[in-house]
Amino acid sequence: MISSDFADTFDEAQQYHRLAGGSPANLAGNLARLGRKTGLIATVGKDGMGRYLSRFIADLGLDTKGVATVDKPTSLILVTRSREVSDFEAYRSADREIHFQQFPTDWTDIRLFHTTCFALSQDPARTSILMAARLAAQAGVQLSIDANYAAKIWPNQSEAQAVVAAYCSGGAMVKVSEVDWERLYGAPWQTPEAAMNHFHQLGARLVCLTMGSKGCVVSDGHTVFRLGTRPVEVVDTTGAGDAFWSGFLCAWLDGYSLAECTLAARRMAEIKLGHFGPLSGKVAREKIYEDLR
Repeated sequence: MISSDFADTFDEAQQYHRLAGGSPANLAGNLARLGRKTGLIATVGKDGMGRYLSRFIADLGLDTKGVATVDKPTSLILVTRSREVSDFEAYRSADREIHFQQFPTDWTDIRLFHTTCFALSQDPARTSILMAARLAAQAGVQLSIDANYAAKIWPNQSEAQAVVAAYCSGGAMVKVSEVDWERLYGAPWQTPEAAMNHFHQLGARLVCLTMGSKGCVVSDGHTVFRLGTRPVEVVDTTGAGDAFWSGFLCAWLDGYSLAECTLAARRMAEIKLGHFGPLSGKVAREKIYEDLR
């Protein structure tokens, strides 16, 4: 649920729109919009909201064999509409009930395994995701994580740091915002280079730092690429980070270079920033590759 009008606090938000979301679902949905064969592992409640979310992702063309239903309420997130950093409140129940049996048993045709700090924040989902990620990495699947840590969904900061470190050790590609870094480690990074080096030392294959209006910087341990932002009319920032990373991963899957992946990521984020709520319809892959010509 996202506020209809721009609001800095929940006190200012009067009305909300029902919108399908959640960071992993946003990313998977965006990849599907870009023509990627994508699946989602998730759990919803046996209620109206759960049926709505299940239909929504199925209509996008996602593989839903890993979506389970339980006799608990579907989790609900309230988000303030913002031109900068949104605020949110999480009312969680069914989403944490992800079990190992929901994951594939054959990783042969899977190239990418993505998760988030939100998904890893509670058991049994955490243990199930980490077990599946370990098997995926052993099978040659590339791991990816959005380190979108927030204390209100994961109060034990040191535990979160340890889990992120364990995930990175599998050679993950890491996307983290400047705000999320400060939340995860309790202080601003000294320099972007130091932050990237931190994740590389944990075992990350690639690190992408997003810095809002200041752009982003990406490192694969050998090459560092910096990219600024361009003027764009901001309609809604919610999900922009997910859009950015989906553009990056789509280009990565197509074999583009570090710089080219970052250009595609920026273009996908620009498309999302100009749209309220989830993107509607397909996004031509050529559109996010416009700056690569």
